[in-house]
Parts: sequence; C-alpha cells; structure tokens
Amino acid sequence: MIATANAALSAVFDVLLAPFGHGPAWFDLALWSIVCGVLALWVYKRVSNQAGIARTKEQIAAYLYEIRLFRHDPIAVLVSTGRVLLYNTVYLAYNLVPMAVLLVPMIAVLAQLEAHYAFDPVPVGTVELLKVKLDPKSGVSPREVKLERPPGVALDAPPVRTPDGEIFWRLRAEAPGDHVLTLSAGGRTETKRWSVGGDHRKVSSLRTRSLEAFLYPGEPALPRDSAISRISLASPERKLGLLPGGELGILASFFGLSLIAGFALKDRFGVTL
Repeated sequence: MIATANAALSAVFDVLLAPFGHGPAWFDLALWSIVCGVLALWVYKRVSNQAGIARTKEQIAAYLYEIRLFRHDPIAVLVSTGRVLLYNTVYLAYNLVPMAVLLVPMIAVLAQLEAHYAFDPVPVGTVELLKVKLDPKSGVSPREVKLERPPGVALDAPPVRTPDGEIFWRLRAEAPGDHVLTLSAGGRTETKRWSVGGDHRKVSSLRTRSLEAFLYPGEPALPRDSAISRISLASPERKLGLLPGGELGILASFFGLSLIAGFALKDRFGVTL
C-alpha cells in the first residue's frame, strides 16, 4: 500500500516540480508551502464546525475577562479559570477533525519536497557506510547477505557484520552517476541507489518496509516479505539559499510558511481559527 501511494505521488510531483527544475529550490519550497497553507485553510473551513469554534472562542474571551475583572476574588478567579480550561478542551476537540483530514496530505507533500530538495548527491571520492538491517524473523544470517557493486563504486574496507543482523559496507564513490547497489539475501535481491556527483536531483537516503517508507519516497518501499528491513546510505544536506536546508530545515520552512499563509488569509477566506 505504501509503495503504491509513494509511486502515485512521485509520478505526480516529479511532473509538478519539473517546471522549476532543481535550481531555485528555495522558491519551489516557498511556493508549495504557501499553496498548501491556502488549501489547508479552504479544507479547514469546510470540515470544521466554524460556528462552534466561534462560540467557544467567545466563551474563552468572556471568562478571561472575568478573571481580570474579579481578580481580587479568589473563588471567582478559580471558577473562571476552570471554565477557561474546559472551553480550551472543547476548542481543541473542534480542531481534531480538520487536523485528521489534513495530516496525511500535508505529510505526503512534505515527504515529496524532502525527497527532491533535502539532500544532494555525494561528491566523487566520498566514503560512506552502506547500512543494512535484516528482519530477525527471516532466519537469514548476516553472513549470507552479499553486495554487488556497479562500476564507479569501490569497497573501501571489508564488511562488518553484527550478531543482531546488521551489516556495514564502507564504500567509496569513484565516478559520477546514479549507481545501483544490489543486495542478495534470503534467495531474493534488493537494490539501493547511490547518487554521486552531477547536478541537483532527487536523492534517496533510505529504503525501508515500515511506515517510515511513506516519508522517504525517493525509492520504492522494500517488500513486506523481504529478509532486509532497512537499507540506508547517507547523503549531504542540500543548501537552499534563502531557506534552511536538510530534512529539519524543509520541515520548519514548510509548516512555518504554511501557517503564515493561513493566518494571513484567514479573514479573506472567512475562516475562524
């Protein structure tokens, strides 16, 4: 299911992001963050109880005014404070439905932006660790896992295999390209792409078969019946100029700009937040 969703979303976003190429990434990220903020505002208006939210905010404001007005009466302040907390809970409850509706689409867009812009290909000559984690239920021993390297990728040191099912290969990038590493385990093969040199492009740092695969759509999720549960290969964070780069930078920019756009346009859309 995750693999299908990622494939469908990647097919759409690979086309949508193409007009900007991978040059002005900060503009692309800002544009999509603002667009998502506006769309979230539109959805919020239609799925939330706007009348209930407005009433609840009025009640909270009234009881806050009571706290200020009767500040010398401890009992009155205590009662009003309790009512403020109660109506705050009601306010949060009103927001649960729109949050649930918006959560998955917003994360899906964010994951696509991070796949395209969070990382850069490694420079030629870089040495990195290919990390593989086996499913303990597969019965496959770390010694059974084999790695096939394409031309342009060299083995910098013998593999290290741990008793808990992890294998580490230290690899050296000797030529530019999107190199495909092939791993054999449990009678089947899995691949991992390693982007080296060249222009900015979509870079994948992780393949997994858990729900985390939804956050890393750069490559297909690993099959559920694979003996390998996780393959990772680090890549440097991409610098985005006017906006912070890397996964956390894109996360902060996306939600920050979306919220700013939403609050700036809420009155124009007639939305009570």
